[in-house]
Amino acid sequence: MSNLHAPDLLFIAVYFIILFGIAWWAALREKNVSSDYFLASRDVAWFAVGASLFASNIGSEHLVGLAGTGAGSGLAVGHFEWLACLILMLLGWLFVPYYLKSGVYTMPEFLEKRYNSAARTYFTWVSVIGYVLTKISVTLYAGGVVIRAVTGWNFYTAAIVLIVVTGLYTIFGGLRAVVYTEVLQAIVLILGSITLMAIGLSRVGGFAGLEAKVPAGFFSMWKPSSHPDFPWTG
Repeated sequence: MSNLHAPDLLFIAVYFIILFGIAWWAALREKNVSSDYFLASRDVAWFAVGASLFASNIGSEHLVGLAGTGAGSGLAVGHFEWLACLILMLLGWLFVPYYLKSGVYTMPEFLEKRYNSAARTYFTWVSVIGYVLTKISVTLYAGGVVIRAVTGWNFYTAAIVLIVVTGLYTIFGGLRAVVYTEVLQAIVLILGSITLMAIGLSRVGGFAGLEAKVPAGFFSMWKPSSHPDFPWTG
């Protein structure tokens, strides 16, 4: 860990202590019933649900991938998240109440009630394969790149550590552990991003200095239809 010093190691140790402390607390609250393990007894606070959604959506692939794309192509990449907010609000206001009323736990279960078991099986396989090939693989890659850059570890070692740590607190704590550890991660993501932004702006001379260093149109959210990466036509 040549890139880490004593304060860095201390912060990392405290983070993992809190992380596994939350998982231990969640495990102690379980009542050995499936609804408690998989649904956190349906009593999670609203702010925890919101923070969990935020942390699940904004992961390492965003901090590394989207931030890198934004640095190269401009703020137009932000449309990925702006449009995601609109879809999440639509889901929350229109669809979630209907799902809750039907008493289902998952989307595959809803499809089985609405259609048949074949629809449930098909959607389950598509979801699992899609997540493994897109979301999970990209998250592991981005997280492994960050850990390798910070610690000097081998990339595969870093990826395995991510899998083991995530698997441990998920298996022992259930959904409650996942939700409340993501509350912690949301706080770390927000505070860390604000800190990095402040440090970065101070080193380039503030917003004025940043504007002077980037190409014209960098801050434009709407690119011409001929733009190679983010045309306004999509």
